[in-house]
Amino acid sequence: MATFEQRESGWWQAKIRRKGYPVQSKTFRLRTDAEAWARQIENEIDRGIFVSRAEAETTTLYTALGRYDREISSLKKGHDPEKYRIAAWRESKLAKRPLASLRASDFAEYRDVRLAAGASAATIRNDLAVISHLFSTCAKEWGIPVVNPIANIRLPRANNARNRRLVHDEENRLLSALDAAEKAGGGQKTNIWMKPAFIVAIETAMRQGELLSLRWEHVNLKRRVAHLPETKNGDARDVPLSSRAVKTLEALPKAIRGSVFMTTASALDQSWRRCVARARRMYEKELRNAGIPSSQITDDPLLLNLTWHDLRHEGTSRLAEKLSMHELMKVTGHKDTRMLARYYHPKAEDLARKIG
Repeated sequence: MATFEQRESGWWQAKIRRKGYPVQSKTFRLRTDAEAWARQIENEIDRGIFVSRAEAETTTLYTALGRYDREISSLKKGHDPEKYRIAAWRESKLAKRPLASLRASDFAEYRDVRLAAGASAATIRNDLAVISHLFSTCAKEWGIPVVNPIANIRLPRANNARNRRLVHDEENRLLSALDAAEKAGGGQKTNIWMKPAFIVAIETAMRQGELLSLRWEHVNLKRRVAHLPETKNGDARDVPLSSRAVKTLEALPKAIRGSVFMTTASALDQSWRRCVARARRMYEKELRNAGIPSSQITDDPLLLNLTWHDLRHEGTSRLAEKLSMHELMKVTGHKDTRMLARYYHPKAEDLARKIG
């Protein structure tokens, strides 16, 4: 039977004692709310469907995310990028709230605010995927009775398809920007692994993670093959190395065992952004010196909207000019032609020359 007691604060505590069940108690601002809660709990006990919500009501999102990071996320291949998402969620205004209090509307609001701030649909979907998996883990593995709030909201539609390739002399300009940074030296930050990683990425169409996981014991420069024992899709594969890729790798400091590119994803991303920005500044300076009006310079798209992943598009499209579709799939690691088509972007003028 439920009992109700008003505390010194003026709030009402409802308490339910039933034989065979742990004591249930909860505090409310109004007695009517306490009575409604007690009726619901007693009804569930009578029907044999009661599940204690105590843990869900006392465990905050902050605490749950910490456990998720230690026990679940740390075992994933993609833990590095996910740990930053977890850290961001733990700093959010929702982090202090108990899991039981979080609703779909809370995350729908988060979605809308992020979209308004200019975040991409893919980024928001990845952020919400962390919360979705956390709630699923709570319910299925940790025995915390919660309902996944992400299942009840509309996710922004992500269009990840890109057809950005290096155009005109962008490759040479990017290489020139890297060379300029190395020569400048001084107090400027330079990443000596940036240029060789850039070249090998274009020549092999490897993913960034595959490049950074590449180890010398898996590289045979005589056979011109790099072995990837573990890839994004879970399968191992051998990647043929072009003469240019071999020459680039031969110039790197070698170890009997160890990483080929001794840098991190975050360091490489920062170096890439600096490289693209530097190349663009050098290009704009050339245009200004040539007397090109500022309005035309601003409208010129060269060296804009470039991501590191575009190098995989570029590499795949170049290899497609030399390999059959099935050979290309072996090199890039795609399991079907539909997925490969997202990365294969031949230039129209090249196709025109082929058909005569």
